Amino acid sequence: MSALKWQGWLVGLVGVAGLLVFAPLGLYVWASGGGPAATPPPPDVRVTACRVDPASRRVVAAVEARGTGSYVVTVEFRDREPPAPGARTARALIAVPGLTPAAPAQAEAIGPVWPPSTTPWCGIAGAASAPPPR
Repeated sequence: MSALKWQGWLVGLVGVAGLLVFAPLGLYVWASGGGPAATPPPPDVRVTACRVDPASRRVVAAVEARGTGSYVVTVEFRDREPPAPGARTARALIAVPGLTPAAPAQAEAIGPVWPPSTTPWCGIAGAASAPPPR
């Protein structure tokens, strides 16, 4: 065989090897959408009231949220604002679906039964983006 014929075969084999290596990678990038989805900015969440319900003796925290999207907010209940070292706190989750910048969403978080001799402190422990409904 001539040298040109060997070079042609070599170019063909290198081309097939390149397709075998890079085609699955290209398909993976194409199927994954190209990059991470943009997450909405975290909402502005605050506790507007913290009280003990007289009938049930449970702590009730009124929460107001502003922003865009749907979130799960963690509300924390303690007996004083700065927590004691190693102290465990009670927490409650509330869903805040469909926030719009035009109007704030309001919800209530129900906490544990509270002892009569202490005043509760309610605060926001965190807010995470909620998965879309199925």
